[in-house]
Amino acid sequence: MDETPPTAAAAPTEDAAPPGSAVVTGGAVPEDDALLTPHHGDVAGGWLRAAVFGAMDGLVTNISLIAGVGGGGVDRGAIVLTGVAGLVAGAVSMALGEYTSVRTQNEQLDAEVAKERRELRLHGAAERRELVLLLQRAGLSRDLAQRITAEAAGKPDLELRLHALTELGVVPEEKPSPWTAAASSFVCFAVGALVPLVSFLLGSDELWLALAIGGVGLFVAGALATRATAGRWWAGGLRQLVLGAAAAGVTYLIGRLIGATVA
Repeated sequence: MDETPPTAAAAPTEDAAPPGSAVVTGGAVPEDDALLTPHHGDVAGGWLRAAVFGAMDGLVTNISLIAGVGGGGVDRGAIVLTGVAGLVAGAVSMALGEYTSVRTQNEQLDAEVAKERRELRLHGAAERRELVLLLQRAGLSRDLAQRITAEAAGKPDLELRLHALTELGVVPEEKPSPWTAAASSFVCFAVGALVPLVSFLLGSDELWLALAIGGVGLFVAGALATRATAGRWWAGGLRQLVLGAAAAGVTYLIGRLIGATVA
C-alpha cells in the first residue's frame, strides 16, 4: 500500500507570530504598551541636578571651611562649630535657592505656554503655517509636516503640545518639581557637608585626617555623578577631587595668613 511520507513541519511565518509581536531580524517587536514603559532616566523630575549640586557644594563648602579655620590654628571645638553652622546654613540656603529657581522657571514656562494657547486661539491659521515650517526645520518633509499639522488641527491640547515642543523645546506637563529639587538639595548638601566633619565628631584633632576623608568623599561623589551619565567614573572622581583640593588649598592658605596676623 502506497503511503505518503509525512511532510516536514512548516517553518514559522510572520503570520504565525504571537499577537502583539512581529517577526523581525533579531527577535520580536514587543507590544505597544511595553514600548511606552519608561526606560530612560528621569531628566525632567528636577531631583538629579539638585542632588548632585547639593552634594558637591556641601563637600566643597565644608572641606574649605574646615581647611580655612583649621589653617588658622583654632581648636577642635571651633572647627566643629564652624562645620555644623556651615552645614545647617548651607543646606537651608541651597534648598531655598533650588525651590525659588525651579518655581520661577516653571512660572516662566506656564506664561509662555499660556501665550502660545492664546495665539492658537486668535491666529490659528498663522500658527499652523508656522508649525509646518518648524516641523520642516526639524527634518520632516513638507508633505509629512502638513499632514501632522492637519491631524492636530481642531485638537487644542495636541496643537499646544506640538507648538510647545517645537518652539520652546518642552512638554508642558513634564515640569520639574520645586519641592523635589529643594528636598534633594537640602538632604544631599547636609550629607556632603557632614563627611569632612566625621573625624572631628568622633574625637579626632587631626586636620589632615578630616581633609583626607573629605577628599575620599569628593572622589566618590564625582564618580557616582559620572556613573549616572554613563561616563568614566574614575575621571569624574578625579576631576571633583582636584577641584575640591584646589578650593581647600586656597582657604587653608588664607586661614594660615589670617591666623598668623591675628596671633
